[in-house]
Amino acid sequence: MSNKANVIEAKGTIKKESGNGFFNVILEQPEGHECLCRVSGKLITRKIQLLVGDNVTVELSPFDLTRGRITFRDK
Repeated sequence: MSNKANVIEAKGTIKKESGNGFFNVILEQPEGHECLCRVSGKLITRKIQLLVGDNVTVELSPFDLTRGRITFRDK
């Protein structure tokens, strides 16, 4: 379980689906930063579909900024 104090939240856009539940996401801040993200459990259980071009909210670990978790799909 993650501690919310140690999580960096950022907004981004899905660039590519890498297969096996992973997506390449380009973040808005810092401009153009790309990270590999997995879908969070809440989105999986609610069967929320993610497509290339969707705007999403991502949680990043401060230890590895190249990997993250997609927690929300924006409208």
